[in-house]
Amino acid sequence: MERRSIDPTPWLQHFNMHHAIEVKGGSRTLYLSGQTSTDADGSPLHPDDLVAQFACAWANLKDVLAAADMAPTNVVRLNFYTTDVPGFMAKAGEIVPLFAADGVQPVCTLLGVSALFDPAVMVELEATAVA
Repeated sequence: MERRSIDPTPWLQHFNMHHAIEVKGGSRTLYLSGQTSTDADGSPLHPDDLVAQFACAWANLKDVLAAADMAPTNVVRLNFYTTDVPGFMAKAGEIVPLFAADGVQPVCTLLGVSALFDPAVMVELEATAVA
């Protein structure tokens, strides 16, 4: 598989992201449902802690990747849904290293939403991975 990053301007690179990623020769594409900060039974974890919720959602996302015989480096798209965009941006310096440490430099979209599936949940991660 060949990946090519496309960045006509550099500003997204400050957030460890690209404007676009072209994939050639990939043989499998995995579309992941939104992952949140929940335990195995779906109960929300880490109320009122956006960074801890992101870390848990990222760990849950990596578990799905592993179950599909993929790694975080296979992620090409990672969308963030949050009920607190200003809080997310204020904590970006703590959040970005969580996925960057796994070698992930995806295309992303940050979406502000009024609510997620449970009032305690502040962030949800949706991804596409290619191998």
